[in-house]
Amino acid sequence: MNKYFDIKDKVYDITEKYPETIDIFAANGFEQLRNEKMRKIMGKTISLEMACMTKKVNVELFTQKLTDVIESNRTSVDSALAAPKQNNGGDIKIEGVLPCPVRVPLLEGFNAWMDENKDKFDFKIDYELKSANLGVDWIKERIESDNEDSLSDLFMSAGFDLFFDKELMGKFKARNVFEDITGLDRLNKDFDNEEIDLKDPQRQYSVIAVVPAVFMVNTEELGDRKMPKSWADLLKPEFENSVSLPMRDFDLFNAILLNIYKNYGEEGITNLGKTLLRSMHPAEMVKSHTKKTNSGIPTVTIMPYFFTKMVRNESPLKPVWPEDGAIISPIFLLAKKKTKDKTKPFVDFFFSKEVGEILSTNGKFPSTNPEVDNELFSTQKFMWLGWDYINNHDIGELIRKCEKIFHDALREE
Repeated sequence: MNKYFDIKDKVYDITEKYPETIDIFAANGFEQLRNEKMRKIMGKTISLEMACMTKKVNVELFTQKLTDVIESNRTSVDSALAAPKQNNGGDIKIEGVLPCPVRVPLLEGFNAWMDENKDKFDFKIDYELKSANLGVDWIKERIESDNEDSLSDLFMSAGFDLFFDKELMGKFKARNVFEDITGLDRLNKDFDNEEIDLKDPQRQYSVIAVVPAVFMVNTEELGDRKMPKSWADLLKPEFENSVSLPMRDFDLFNAILLNIYKNYGEEGITNLGKTLLRSMHPAEMVKSHTKKTNSGIPTVTIMPYFFTKMVRNESPLKPVWPEDGAIISPIFLLAKKKTKDKTKPFVDFFFSKEVGEILSTNGKFPSTNPEVDNELFSTQKFMWLGWDYINNHDIGELIRKCEKIFHDALREE
């Protein structure tokens, strides 16, 4: 249930009140709704629930997509859900970005928790938690070059460049400004085993969940090529000019570049560039097999695991979890050491089982909370850059190097 509409509401009423949803309907089989006359005729006779049934669309996931686009287009909603804003004179400042598929339930849960606990705090709190599709440039702009006091007391976001670039948060990491105050000795078994360990050995950064990158293969476009089962398969010549990469999702794209470089070197990045057909938003990709465009249809799309759950069983699109591991973009939580006594309750909230289940169940972002069942098979492994690699490389410079190699490969094509 959301605060904007009910699944029993007529499609016309939803699109009339929130016109930004028309594109989402059109991209999921209701192209006729772009025509104003047809929207009035058809939209007034069918409910959202019935519309989803006719197209065999998961009503819960589709509702979430509609909610996300409404959230993204209405700053008034941000004011209602995330007030008070930054710079309101608070003693503690919290900021970050929340993954789109889970932003609404996380904000609702956070605001409810704040209401329940406000009398326990003898200090003022400012917080601003925006949608991930807005990026993190607004956070970067607030980071003053050498002023620790310019930093918020708690940050939450994915982003290798934001948190490790020595021109950004990386320089404060080197000064031990942050501390992992979760108090957890062990993380979820999916991230604390012989193959992977997401605990920061320097006890500075915390990871609350991850965004896994997997393949969506269009079997109609695959032809006589073998189904790609690993990142190594994807870099082979037969997939040149055949792959859609999440280039607009900078956090995930940077994670892919860094892991490919670590495992396959400059040649791997060059081959990745050669595979590129186009960049497409995952919500658009799940309907791409119905579109015939001059730019072609990707054989493979690399996308967050969440979006694979939107595809109908009869679709030619088949999800593949890479055998060598889904590359992950961690969702970090950074707490300033000097204000940890005040921020500890907030860290406990974001690391709680309740938040972990929202991330894992609603968003398919596996949680690091040890009490959460991420419902993963033993074969669903992860490819993680590793703390040793991060701490022994200039990650910001390495991202820029990989981007240059990648784009040089595109120009050669």
